[in-house]
Amino acid sequence: MALLTLDHVTLGYENLIAAQDISAQVDVGDYLVVVGENGSGKSTLVKGMLGLLTPRKGTISMGDGLKKNQIGYMPQQTAAQRDFPASVGEVVLSGCLNRRGLKPFYGRAEKERAEQAMGLLSIQDLKNHCYRELSGGQQQRVLLARALCATEKLLLLDEPTAGLDPLASQELYAIIRSLNRRRGVAIVMVSHDVNAALNDARKVLCMHRTLAFFGSVEEYVKSDCGRFWRGGGHAEEESWVRDGGQGDAPCGCGEDGCDHGDKSCG
Repeated sequence: MALLTLDHVTLGYENLIAAQDISAQVDVGDYLVVVGENGSGKSTLVKGMLGLLTPRKGTISMGDGLKKNQIGYMPQQTAAQRDFPASVGEVVLSGCLNRRGLKPFYGRAEKERAEQAMGLLSIQDLKNHCYRELSGGQQQRVLLARALCATEKLLLLDEPTAGLDPLASQELYAIIRSLNRRRGVAIVMVSHDVNAALNDARKVLCMHRTLAFFGSVEEYVKSDCGRFWRGGGHAEEESWVRDGGQGDAPCGCGEDGCDHGDKSCG
């Protein structure tokens, strides 16, 4: 059953088209990795999935009773957020904000949910610690626990291992794998760490402002798109990237023979 369906979706900001004609589907219990170069529209696509951007064309629909405020979101951290002066427990509990409704305070149900999320991420002993004093890996666990407070169905993770050392990255991937396989939480992960992310994924969506590829991991690794992004690029595949994976121009305008090369005409 489909949780999230994108049907020929185009997203943008003012006069800029950032993601054009994207069609994909996230099923119950799915694990989708979104890849592509910087500026290819990955983060814009996530904003569309979250309902923060309204499609200019096409539709984004939800199934299996999923609502916009029931999607857990783990964004990339800014420097200011890493230095946020709150306890771990407070940060995790803030993930229950949408569940609180119009109540002025968090109730027992929200507090129990936060405790459960901290237990799943093995950070109960950090509950009273200051968030900004944690290591990068510990902070990512806290943010993942916060995202879990919002959902039992779908997590959107934007570069969850960015800035982590290899060991912390492996530990976080293992936690995400467990949430997907043991608890049935569907995962949509934006990642530049393609080879590591593919170890657990079922599907891949490759962006180049347009949809360069969507399909199974098995199909992806055999495709030109997969060979390039997994490190096997050569002249022919570099041409594929330049042409947007589907013969489109590097700027995303779609004009035959376009050589703008600076993405400025999107």
